[in-house]
Amino acid sequence: MKKLALLSLIFSLFLLMKPEKNMAAENLQALIDSMKEGAVLKLEDKTYVGNIVINKRMTIVGSMKTVIKGDGLGNVISIKAPHVKLSHLTVTNSSMNRNSSEEYAAIKVYTNNNVVEHIHIRHSFHGIYLSQAHHNTIRYTDIIGMGKGEIAAQGNGLHIYYAKDNLLSHNTIEGTRDGMFFDYANNNKILDNNISNTRYGLHYMYSDENIFKRNIFTMNTGGAAVMNSNHLTLEDNQFIVNYGNQSFGLLLLQANDNYINNNTFYMNQRGMYIDQSTKNTIIKNKIIQNQIGIELWASSNDQIFSLNKITENTLPAVTLGGKGDSNLWSKDGKGNDWGTAFPLTDLNQDGIGDFKVTYHSSLHQLIEDQELTNLFLKSPAIKIYEKINATLTNDEVMFTDPHPLAAEKSSHLPVLLAVIGLLLVVFILLKGRHLLCITFGRNGRKI
Repeated sequence: MKKLALLSLIFSLFLLMKPEKNMAAENLQALIDSMKEGAVLKLEDKTYVGNIVINKRMTIVGSMKTVIKGDGLGNVISIKAPHVKLSHLTVTNSSMNRNSSEEYAAIKVYTNNNVVEHIHIRHSFHGIYLSQAHHNTIRYTDIIGMGKGEIAAQGNGLHIYYAKDNLLSHNTIEGTRDGMFFDYANNNKILDNNISNTRYGLHYMYSDENIFKRNIFTMNTGGAAVMNSNHLTLEDNQFIVNYGNQSFGLLLLQANDNYINNNTFYMNQRGMYIDQSTKNTIIKNKIIQNQIGIELWASSNDQIFSLNKITENTLPAVTLGGKGDSNLWSKDGKGNDWGTAFPLTDLNQDGIGDFKVTYHSSLHQLIEDQELTNLFLKSPAIKIYEKINATLTNDEVMFTDPHPLAAEKSSHLPVLLAVIGLLLVVFILLKGRHLLCITFGRNGRKI
């Protein structure tokens, strides 16, 4: 009896000395509550039970096999204190209730100056939700939703609501409703994220002064939809193979004074779709092999297009809904590179075509009236339709570039070297057997 009492006393003292290592893994909330402000909690390679609330400054660090699994009824992790750091965890199983005003998430952040990094998120409504939370860093997270078949039943990868001055970088998001959703969120930096197989890779509402750089949007129904937002910077992003009915690489809707520079729009249904937007500067972008390079509605005015490479699109650019005469297709005497679609002469070799480029099309009315027209733009019949209408009607002017750029000259040196190398091989093989016979010109002599 005395031995049993002694063992119980020793065990109790041990728990008091090291509570963070000896409490049951399943009672993670009690473990967090027992720790001091600013403590570091290292979790083991096991599954811990959510839902947890972090209400003190602290660091929680896991490992490759550390899982925090919610009960499916709320947020798995709620951060309600500033200066919290989470890293190296898998977080799963938030509530999937899309009718709740709470907007459940795997990780929901209500406070400022937190860091969430190296997190894997699965089977949750929203991935990470910032709610009126500022100066946070979200980086190197991997968020996978349920895929396109369940888009309506889930939330967004990163949801930013009334949150400013946050850094979102190096995150990978796949199969959620929208990859990133911004709502009244200003002055954020969004860098080096990779988003695929969502409805909109970026869905953006009433948010100003944000910076987007080096993000990749692929295989989404829409790459990025920027609505009712101003003074954004979009640089060095890639909008690739975003395809579907009425799809686009980048949509600007009631979006003004934005700077769009050095982005790539490749193989989208529309490279850029601009409606009810003014004073956007669009320079040095590559708009290549889209069905429609730029779809510009007449409700949009004072756009500046300069130094863009707009080549190999089925239609380079169309103006719909009337005539939009106030948009500029050159700046400081420099227009755009239209590739081989508009052959140019450049007699003085200054890189600017000697004559302006004007593009006429009869397809604008068909595209406006029939949405399904977009599904057939790759058909050879489109070119025939254009030629027939050109002889019967007066095609409308889609754009005029007064200073088109001469197409970039490709170097033929590698091809020339390959040909020379091949000739040398043939010469070596034939030497001593036959005379080498080379013909110069149609009537050239043989040597």
